[in-house]
Amino acid sequence: MHRQDTRRRLSLPACAFALIACLSPAASASPLGLGTPISSEQLRHWDIDVSADGTGLPAGRGSVVEGKTVYQAKCAACHGAAGEGGIGDALAGGKGTLATAKPVKTIGSYWPYATTLFDYIRRAMPFGEPQSLSSEDVYAVSAYLLHLNGIVAADTVLDAASLPKVRMPNREGFEPK
Repeated sequence: MHRQDTRRRLSLPACAFALIACLSPAASASPLGLGTPISSEQLRHWDIDVSADGTGLPAGRGSVVEGKTVYQAKCAACHGAAGEGGIGDALAGGKGTLATAKPVKTIGSYWPYATTLFDYIRRAMPFGEPQSLSSEDVYAVSAYLLHLNGIVAADTVLDAASLPKVRMPNREGFEPK
């Protein structure tokens, strides 16, 4: 018998025990002694998801012009001065490349919903400082990035009512579930 097979046989009962322990009613008391209970108030800070239809978008507004300023200060170091990429992914360009041997998946070429852009920026950016941008900053950066991709005009102002109405070029590129 190989050493790897022996490890698998020994680890299966351990995994099963751990799964049963985690699913038991006592699991809420952290049977492994890990973590601490979270209050509703603490959870509220992280319960910030935004749906494709815009459900969950906060109050606020932001323009392309404002977004350029925020982008230059908070995003350009990783994503390039015009979203062309750097140590971070490219955010602009890639139009017409999805069906090629080397697709460039950017906001304008790949993403199906503008609300997903807002949700991702709000939740995860800037790198190392997630959730540090105000809602106004996130609307503004979203507007600027959509403008860089030729999706909205230079005078666009986005808010909870207008962002879900932005029609992304690859909206129909995903199969419905």
